[in-house]
Amino acid sequence: MAPLPAKRPTKMKISNETKIGILAAFAITLLILGFNFLKGKTFFGKSHTLYAKYSNVQGLANSNPVMINGLQVGTVYSITPDKSMKQILVNMTLTKDVDIPKNSIATINTDLLGSKSIVIHLGDATQFIPKNDTIATEPTTGIFNEILSKFDPVLGQLKHAVTSVDSVLGNFNKILDPSAKNNIGAMLENLNKTTANLITASASLNVLLNTQTGALAGTLNNLNSFTGNLSKNNDKINSLVDNLDKTAGNLSKLELCAKIKQQLPSFVYQEAPVGEDPDKRDYIVSNDKIERTGFRPQVSLDDGIAELRKGYTMLRNTKYGNV
Repeated sequence: MAPLPAKRPTKMKISNETKIGILAAFAITLLILGFNFLKGKTFFGKSHTLYAKYSNVQGLANSNPVMINGLQVGTVYSITPDKSMKQILVNMTLTKDVDIPKNSIATINTDLLGSKSIVIHLGDATQFIPKNDTIATEPTTGIFNEILSKFDPVLGQLKHAVTSVDSVLGNFNKILDPSAKNNIGAMLENLNKTTANLITASASLNVLLNTQTGALAGTLNNLNSFTGNLSKNNDKINSLVDNLDKTAGNLSKLELCAKIKQQLPSFVYQEAPVGEDPDKRDYIVSNDKIERTGFRPQVSLDDGIAELRKGYTMLRNTKYGNV
């Protein structure tokens, strides 16, 4: 009798309903994990909780970043207000293992796009905030309020300037009463007359300075003509001056005596208004005849008198002296 063939093991069949249930449970698990991850809660890494209390969270929301020195170290997990709404508890999940000094401060920051974040300003204490503890906070006014606060001094100065301008205009309007307006009109009229006189004077000056017909041009032409004549008659002028020099060299006997007395005060001479001089020679000592030969003395009259005084002094004590 032939043996019976062995039965093949049958495979377990999973129903479609079971498959759908498994996939749904897996999707729900992923959804929960992803939702908590987006909120900042991690299940596989090291993280710890830090709390902060604010009176105004300024629109802070879950999953907003927590920053230290520009680096994100965690996220906001939840925001829970009390019943009186005077204190709002912010639960932060820190995903990085950092040491935060006890005197650190957490503030809410708003960037230019309006995004919110918590910024932790580290202190200098040697002791650190333990896990699941509360950090000190400090209220902030927001970026737009900070900008406006910086503009407040400028706006104050602008307001003061506008007030000053308004005061000046008020005083100016007070000055411009009817009598003052008349005075200003008269002053402007006088100014117009002065301007007209200046224009007339300018025209007269242009006529005076005309290079062809102006009086100044005629005066300059006459001056040029005069200097030209002087240049042409230079030789005659030199001859005239030379004759004057010669005339100055012709002295009378009386003038010669006066010259001697200037250097010799003890010299005595007499001048008689009446009578006749026994010296019949010419009364004028003339050098014309000598100078016509071309001779010109190199020693002046005063130098000659001084030399004669020296000579007479030397002859006085010799056997040849009769003076």
